[in-house]
Amino acid sequence: MDAVADFSFATPTTRLLPFSTFTLFHRPHLYSSSSFIYFSKPLMAHNHHHHLTMSPVTINGHQQQQQNSSIIVPPFDHHDDYYHSIDEKLLDNIAYDALVWASLHGLLMGDKSYQKSGMVPGVGLMHAPFALFPTPFPQTKWNQASDLAPIFNELVDRVSLDGQFLQESLSRTKKVDEFTSRLLDIHSKMLQLNKKEDIRLGLHRSDYMLDEQTKSLLQIELNTISSSFAGFGSLVTELHRYILSRHGKLLGLDSEKIPANNAVNQYAEALAKAWSEYNNPRAVIMIVVQAEERNMYDQHFLSAVLRDKHGITIVRKTLAEVDQEGEILPDGTLSVNGQEVAVVYFRAGYTPADYPSESEWAARLLMEQSSAIKCPSISYHLVGTKKIQQELAKPGVLERFLENKDDIAKMRECFAGLWSLDDSDIVQKAIERPELFVMKPQREGGGNNIYGDAVRDTLIKLQKLGSQEDAAYILMQRIFPTASAAVLMRNGCWHKDRAISELGIFGTYLRNKDTVIVNNQSGYLMRTKISSSDEGGVAAGFAVIDSVYLT
Repeated sequence: MDAVADFSFATPTTRLLPFSTFTLFHRPHLYSSSSFIYFSKPLMAHNHHHHLTMSPVTINGHQQQQQNSSIIVPPFDHHDDYYHSIDEKLLDNIAYDALVWASLHGLLMGDKSYQKSGMVPGVGLMHAPFALFPTPFPQTKWNQASDLAPIFNELVDRVSLDGQFLQESLSRTKKVDEFTSRLLDIHSKMLQLNKKEDIRLGLHRSDYMLDEQTKSLLQIELNTISSSFAGFGSLVTELHRYILSRHGKLLGLDSEKIPANNAVNQYAEALAKAWSEYNNPRAVIMIVVQAEERNMYDQHFLSAVLRDKHGITIVRKTLAEVDQEGEILPDGTLSVNGQEVAVVYFRAGYTPADYPSESEWAARLLMEQSSAIKCPSISYHLVGTKKIQQELAKPGVLERFLENKDDIAKMRECFAGLWSLDDSDIVQKAIERPELFVMKPQREGGGNNIYGDAVRDTLIKLQKLGSQEDAAYILMQRIFPTASAAVLMRNGCWHKDRAISELGIFGTYLRNKDTVIVNNQSGYLMRTKISSSDEGGVAAGFAVIDSVYLT
């Protein structure tokens, strides 16, 4: 998801430095003491600018002279505090290198302190939040997550074809959740029209965490709409490889242990192949966007690849603009501002805030009724809801959609506990031990889940109301991943903290009638957040973008 909120850490130990692309290149007084906002630890000041080839550094308690490239450094031993044992002078140098690299390579977001930063490209730029070093992750679990991607792609497509299952599974939710109800109304109209989607395109991301107690890889959720950060995920992988190519020998880290991440190119390739299947070289790909989007550069990365590598014209429209400028021609063609649209790619439309009026809902219906390829279609969108995730975890349900027993077993292995709130026994357990559960509404974009004592309070409140409001939520087993040392970059400063990580595996799927053209694992997104934070969205301000170091 792309919604942007606060990026700042609420910790007393963070010390901020106003460091962005513009401060880097246009503020000669950057290193003067007057340019600091004083907290406890600046990235660097003029008198503390350490050159990598001059100053000795300390690693694991041993002082090493940096200019001696032949020194033997203790190998990376993955102990929990490894990154926190790195000498701070070396961290200053690496952080400086990383900020320059990020600025030069477009790892950028709009700074919310600039009013137009989400509307006008190039205004008020700030580097995207990122981890300074990649997070260790077991090779076996990496392989497991990667192998699941094509199976989940196929599952989404199979479930989307069963309109009755989607309508029935979400019927109770529909009564109490207006947003889900409106989506289901559009889906119902498509069923009544017997609308066939011959060309079906899915750009998905399945998110996982490693549970510390069971050592299991468990799925958090499956995203089927606006699965963001294919561009930035690829960039941070490149950034970490660059950092380790420059400093890895000193740190005992091998850049080859960071798996390749070609997510942005693979997303672009799937979109381009769908456009090709549409078979009109004059048609465009339309990206549906929010009116204000500080995460626009992740989207523009994808657009640039589509334009430069595949020669496809890209247009960006809000839902309101589609309503104003769009029409369906007699043959079913979607025309927006006089341009035929081959593919509609949604980077908006996943949250109620994207539909402030009937105009936006009219636009969504218009696009669904057209012959344009939707990414996602309304049925793919509904498959990604929390309620459907919970229904698919029930015994025997996967067998309704998949035949391969090995594939079913692989999926079940990664399912966390998921329950409906009409299960009175599990609700009582959650009231007694709320710290073991998460309550999830039918919402995307971060900042919506309920944790801790608020789980108990909300469940008791729902019981007292005695209504069907509980259908708006599901209960999920709370996963407790291992917290480890991390160095996080935000607002131009580095910050040490204990952190946990969530691995997202991108998947691409394209089918034309009975021919599956694409069904691939297509790169990854690692997000890392301080361990005291419940939520995990990067654009929503809770996490940083990371990459994987295979162990």
